[in-house]
Amino acid sequence: MKPSETQAILSLSLIAAFVDGDKHERERAEVKRIAESLSQADGVNLPTLYQDVLMKRVSVATAVPALVSTESRQLAYEMAVCVCDADGVQSVPEQAFLNELRSKLGLDAAAAGSFSNQAEELAVAGAGAVAVTGATASTGAAPKPASAVDGAALDATILNAAIVNGALELLPETLSTMAIIPLQMKLVYRIGKAHGYELDSGHIKDFIATAGVGLTSQYLEQAGRKLLGGLLGRVGGGLLGGVGKQAVSSGLSFVTTYALGHVAVRYYAGGRTLSTAMLKEAYEKLATEARGMQGRYLPAMQEKARTLDAGKVLAMVRGS
Repeated sequence: MKPSETQAILSLSLIAAFVDGDKHERERAEVKRIAESLSQADGVNLPTLYQDVLMKRVSVATAVPALVSTESRQLAYEMAVCVCDADGVQSVPEQAFLNELRSKLGLDAAAAGSFSNQAEELAVAGAGAVAVTGATASTGAAPKPASAVDGAALDATILNAAIVNGALELLPETLSTMAIIPLQMKLVYRIGKAHGYELDSGHIKDFIATAGVGLTSQYLEQAGRKLLGGLLGRVGGGLLGGVGKQAVSSGLSFVTTYALGHVAVRYYAGGRTLSTAMLKEAYEKLATEARGMQGRYLPAMQEKARTLDAGKVLAMVRGS
């Protein structure tokens, strides 16, 4: 893909991230951090793109003409859809934006609608799995005593979740990356429940954000690194429509999932008394620990990736 096409796709993804105007300041800060961390990659200056989007110097109308191939246009739409769905189902402004984008890209309405529906299904399934099991959500209950919690079992659950999400990161399809966030939400829910808390999806999203992990920004970082590395969107056909696998991975999702899981254990085991600063500090230390582990578990991630298909991923997100 030409650098100009990559730049246009990332510009449209950034527009999608802010189209509903309802992003918390900490999420905006995370998107800015990611733009700076991916600076100058593949001839694309993301910090400049970020400023252009915020200042409205770039728009759908100005970005689309740079997408000359059918593949780049399809990938731009897919990434924009996933960005809009990363923090939940699409809002009315996001739906309007995606309709405008599809029209200007000249994509088939039925095919584009099918992809958008798959992304919505993942977003709904993730929230629904938590909402159903946590229907009697009560975040104010007293925690279970430490002796009543099986710490070894939780450690195994966290490691397995990190490996699964690392495997999803190895897949080239745009929707495979989107499945990571609902699975992280389910992990936090299970950890809270093990410590006596029934959590709803709103509390879980807030916990993840407070730890310093944005939902929209996390998707942008994972998908952006794949795109800049030429590893995103190589296999078409919708959710996990092919079997092409990356040989290596940046390990972002393994690190993030592992750190989130163990921070959640500390938070709920301690009766939710950690301050925001303490949560972020604990997350950063655990993320550093996880970065040192990811190479050891890469073979397990690669093996898991070979077994994944659309049905299995949706079943995991739904909790079945």
